[in-house]
Amino acid sequence: MSLRGAGVCLVCKGSCSGFQPHSWRKACVACGCCTVDHAPDGDLEDDQRMGRLLGDSPCSHLTAKVKGGGGLRVYKRNRMIVTNPVVSRKDPTFNTTTYDWAPAGLNQKLAMQYMELLPEGQRPVSGTAGALERRRQLLSQLPVYDQDPMKCQSLSDEEEVSTMILFVKRFKQEVLGVGEVALPGEGGALKDAAAQRMAKEVKDRSDKTNAECHQNQTATSSAGSSAVNGNDGKTEYRCTGCHGEVVKDIPVVYAERAGYHDALWHPTCFVCSECGHGLVDLVYFWSNQKLLCGRHYCESVWPRCSGCDELIFCKSFITAKDGRTWHRQHHCCWKCGQSLDSPCQH
Repeated sequence: MSLRGAGVCLVCKGSCSGFQPHSWRKACVACGCCTVDHAPDGDLEDDQRMGRLLGDSPCSHLTAKVKGGGGLRVYKRNRMIVTNPVVSRKDPTFNTTTYDWAPAGLNQKLAMQYMELLPEGQRPVSGTAGALERRRQLLSQLPVYDQDPMKCQSLSDEEEVSTMILFVKRFKQEVLGVGEVALPGEGGALKDAAAQRMAKEVKDRSDKTNAECHQNQTATSSAGSSAVNGNDGKTEYRCTGCHGEVVKDIPVVYAERAGYHDALWHPTCFVCSECGHGLVDLVYFWSNQKLLCGRHYCESVWPRCSGCDELIFCKSFITAKDGRTWHRQHHCCWKCGQSLDSPCQH
């Protein structure tokens, strides 16, 4: 990703002359703050990174193939434009609000209900602090170097590369998901839609092999989805996060990995169980019956280097008394590069 030339630091602001990337730390040489605090790149790069993450997963329907991109996929980010008339004595005018992201598959009324349930500072309205915070969380919760070996500087051999590739493949198929917004009781309809997507994927894969395999797999998938209906018949719902009551006409978030029958969350409760931040664009990792952001799921499986912020796939690394970990070559002073095993003037 192209970082040089990004804006000034969102923390230091005027005291930072502009992002100057360190050679291997995910930080700015000019001010010392992390890359995330400079929110580099833009929407296109964000959508490309998200496309790589969701591709080859059950969430690939939220992506599209890049024309002439050799199989690369891009995130089909759902934007929402809300137009409200402004009453005045003169000719009628309109006030337009653009959301950089909104939950997919909703009518505007339900989408707006969802947005209004979020704290104002977390609503991704274009040009506001909420939109900027969304981009910061994309970079923080879903670092590209946790999913793409080509973006890692610390993989030292083919074995480490292969280990990371296998790790990413597994979490895409077994853990990664994107939350779905609906009203309480509509989990059955979401399950039915998921079953139809799965049947279509089976059909598409079968078309590439032979017609007989296609017929057998499609029949199996269809039978599984026919038993699903759009209303679970319940009269009372509880949030899986806070265990508080859920009002039937207020939108909630479902997570396919958690199951559509019992698990649902208030929008403000759909958060990482480790850091407590709202899961950006509803992207979650379901592990040990808990919601996690990408960063903290990866850290639950592999140690993370406190120097370069990348996952550690090598067998030999340094662990400090406080539990922090480093690649051996990164256990050094920020300013002079001397090993932290030996005292330096900094």
